[in-house]
Amino acid sequence: MEERRLVLEAVRQLAFEPLSLPALGPDEVFIRTLYSGVSAGTELSQYRGTSPFMNRQWDGDNRLFREGAASWTYPVRNLGYEEVGVVERVGRDVTRIKPGDHVFGTWNHCTAHVMREADAAPRLLPEGADPKIGIFSHIGAVALNGIHDARIRLGDLVVVFGLGVPGQIVAQAARASGATVIGVDPVLSRRELTLKLGAHRVLDPSQGSIADIVKGETGGRGADVCIEVSGATQALSEAIRTVAYSSRVVAMGFFQGEARGLHLGDEFHHNRIELICSQISGVAPEASHRWSKLRLWQTAVRLQHEGVLNLVPLISDSVAFEDAPALFHRLDAGDPTILQSVLTFGAQP
Repeated sequence: MEERRLVLEAVRQLAFEPLSLPALGPDEVFIRTLYSGVSAGTELSQYRGTSPFMNRQWDGDNRLFREGAASWTYPVRNLGYEEVGVVERVGRDVTRIKPGDHVFGTWNHCTAHVMREADAAPRLLPEGADPKIGIFSHIGAVALNGIHDARIRLGDLVVVFGLGVPGQIVAQAARASGATVIGVDPVLSRRELTLKLGAHRVLDPSQGSIADIVKGETGGRGADVCIEVSGATQALSEAIRTVAYSSRVVAMGFFQGEARGLHLGDEFHHNRIELICSQISGVAPEASHRWSKLRLWQTAVRLQHEGVLNLVPLISDSVAFEDAPALFHRLDAGDPTILQSVLTFGAQP
């Protein structure tokens, strides 16, 4: 059968193209893709052409964006970073993996992938696990990294701004860390799901000031930690207003363009707010000797299998690989009914 992958040829122009895979090496495994999660953040920034990498030049040596030729150009062939598949064949020297095993990882929206045994073995799903938990390995790692950056203490009051997929995971992980959790989102269905999956309370930001509500109920103190996961400037501004004096706001959202509406001479300045950026390309320096991206991926999968995190209910839409362009169009239009969307490939287990 001909293997294929999804390609972004230009802004908002998706297509399929043949995928040429190498012959299976002695230390490699051939994986047939079962599911591929779609990111409504990173991938949409590529789809819309709003990612800074697609408009400016990234100077990796100095870690600075500069004017000049864009670092990422079309066509984009690396869409997709939340895949899970089943092993169909193994090379003659492979000993730790067998046909029928399920593997999670990042190999883009492709029908199949060849991976070295050394890379696939640490990414095996637990035996008997629902394969769908594998699509949350990366976004789950993003959320766990944010929880680590928040440094939550048992009994803390944590307010999570934005209840998309990463916000939903953050809310569950914060509660598992011993916090009282308030979720904030203007979309009713997302608030309802957050409550169902364990948050103590939810608030609608369109109905009033979250800062006034939280500070009014805490004797003026405010939240111990606020975590912003929407990428909306207004949410970050309100998180800064909501957190207690000399406390921490974790900014996890991927802000696009100029962050207008932040009044940094107000609460941020006068309340000595600590603003931390959490981003999956790195972990907190003090934890880097024991926490890696791979460990975060593995932990996101393990916590699901153990029932600490319940993420499969976040899947709102499962569509055939062939229908990916229509799904991206709905995401781009801001369809509020979509939470986690998944591309499916052929017969499912």
